Amino acid sequence: MKLFTPFTFTRSGKTTMNRIALAPMTNLQSNIDGTISEAEYNWLIRRAKEGFGMIFTCASHVTADGQGWKGELGIFDDKHIPGLTGLAKGIHKYGSLAIVQIFHGGARSPEKVTGKQPWSASAQSISGSERTIEIREATEGDINNVIEAFTAAAVRAQNAGFDGVELHAAHGYLLHQFLSTFTNHRKDKWGGSFENRIRILLTILTNIRSVVPSEFMVGVRLSPEDMPAFKGIDFDESLQLAEILAAEGADFIDVSPWDAFKKPDKYIDGNKTIIEYFRDRLNIETPIITAGKIWTAADAERVIDLGSDIVALGRSAVGIPGWPSKACEKDFQPQRPPYSVKHLKEADLSEPFIEYMRRWPDFVEKE
Repeated sequence: MKLFTPFTFTRSGKTTMNRIALAPMTNLQSNIDGTISEAEYNWLIRRAKEGFGMIFTCASHVTADGQGWKGELGIFDDKHIPGLTGLAKGIHKYGSLAIVQIFHGGARSPEKVTGKQPWSASAQSISGSERTIEIREATEGDINNVIEAFTAAAVRAQNAGFDGVELHAAHGYLLHQFLSTFTNHRKDKWGGSFENRIRILLTILTNIRSVVPSEFMVGVRLSPEDMPAFKGIDFDESLQLAEILAAEGADFIDVSPWDAFKKPDKYIDGNKTIIEYFRDRLNIETPIITAGKIWTAADAERVIDLGSDIVALGRSAVGIPGWPSKACEKDFQPQRPPYSVKHLKEADLSEPFIEYMRRWPDFVEKE
């Protein structure tokens, strides 16, 4: 099975022992100052110990005002380096590659979390449960500062011993907000045309590439098309963006369709899945990582056959920490949700993480 064969990333030369990654998962387990907690360390290290070839951290904010939720991992200050160093060493102990996902929440960085008014590509009003939230438009200074912050965060990750970073340009966060025609209405060089809307992401990528060694990986996560809550993304533009990112030095493209087997909505009557479109457009030397509804070994093998190089497991990795070793078994049938609280605690989820997973329909058994 291809799933259990090593894979070498072309640009960096880094090799993962198999094609199985732990997807970046929000878990609410970090300390209040953004330093890594024992609970978060245990959750990630358990998956490395159980055979996941790549371990992605949760989204880690690159500035204090970019935090999206309480209990979020930080990488905006040198005070985070000691904890990150320990995490990288722990992951490497079991032979896994260690990647920090870095991001800024933008409009999705609540004032009650950061103490500051949220900002984004353009001003907007968001109707909340209690009040309307006013988002201010980014100044030129905001944009330049966040570009520098992403670059500094990548350097911190490299200094802490990680194998790379992933730029989170998906799921409605700041970089996605600049890419989207729904949230970016700017008239300057940071908005309007496709070339302008992708400028901030490309600038961050090229800046990071200029200050880290070639063996340090810099990947990008993309939402390939609209989702119900995140609109303004054209599928053909996503394909074009992936090509440009690869040409500018991205070590991998992490495609996040929420369902690894779906066809693009734009071409729903066609024969190709989203992964196949990306594989056809990208040079074979540009690795693709894909997540979304992958439960069985057969699911994972199919994703690889469709053109992905690495499969990233989210929900299945939460409930089944030993998925890589169990998937080798001929008759492996993964236990699916809902999971009991006892089961999740035994899988090294702390109370905050379990409470977060209750937001996912029918994931945690009702007590």
